[in-house]
Amino acid sequence: MDIPGEKKPAKGIRAHLHEVIFEADTPMGRLFDLALIWFILISVIAVMLDSVAGIRARHGTLLTTTEWVFTIIFTIEYLLRLSCIGRPWKYATSFFGVVDLLAILPTYLSILLPGSQYLLVIRILRVLRIFRVLKLVQFLDEMNIMMRALRASGRKIAVFIFTVATLMVVFGSVMYLLEGAENGFDNIPRSIYWAVVTMTTVGYGDISPQTSLGQAVAALVMMLGFAIIAVPTGIVASEMSRVERRVVSTQACPQCSAEGHDADATYCKKCGAEL
Repeated sequence: MDIPGEKKPAKGIRAHLHEVIFEADTPMGRLFDLALIWFILISVIAVMLDSVAGIRARHGTLLTTTEWVFTIIFTIEYLLRLSCIGRPWKYATSFFGVVDLLAILPTYLSILLPGSQYLLVIRILRVLRIFRVLKLVQFLDEMNIMMRALRASGRKIAVFIFTVATLMVVFGSVMYLLEGAENGFDNIPRSIYWAVVTMTTVGYGDISPQTSLGQAVAALVMMLGFAIIAVPTGIVASEMSRVERRVVSTQACPQCSAEGHDADATYCKKCGAEL
């Protein structure tokens, strides 16, 4: 059955292009994904090196050239993805579509913002290029399992966080009463900050109890911190063991680019288009 306003599935060159770019169960598709992974990794490393003043001073021209080469490559990839999808706007507004845009947009925006007064903005745009690493997410087979486990354990983790937050407020208030302003606990929010740092075992040391009773409470908070660290890990691990491992194909919908379909699926689970 045809869906009103929907384009017909891609044919010919467009269908072949979709198979190579969006699917990984063919030799060309696997080669494309492998090449893209290497491009992403090398471009991210180049961005990191560009932030080191000494390296930028010696190899600035090479890094700039490298940046533009990868920007052009990712721009071509982005346009090809849009061109072989029946509903380009669906992909453009999806998570991976936004990530792809963030991977190329900062480089072009830096051209439009010349002048010394915009140097800070340009530096921010350079840092945004690091979002290219998010493009690697689409190559992780176990990502769907982990995301389903996190969604399933969301309410338990929320209750856990609420309980921990309550304990931090209680212990912070107690330390405010025991230590007082003369020992650095001059208000309850600052005392709660100490409780957060101590219970999470970070231990900056900028505030510390000086009285014997305060130190005893601090020791209790420290031991409690070790006990609660394992709780969220256990919750997520338990849910991951319950998540059903489905056999999914690498096929992406030619209309909306949705992935994660069952191996025997005939229609897209998102838009109903024929696969």
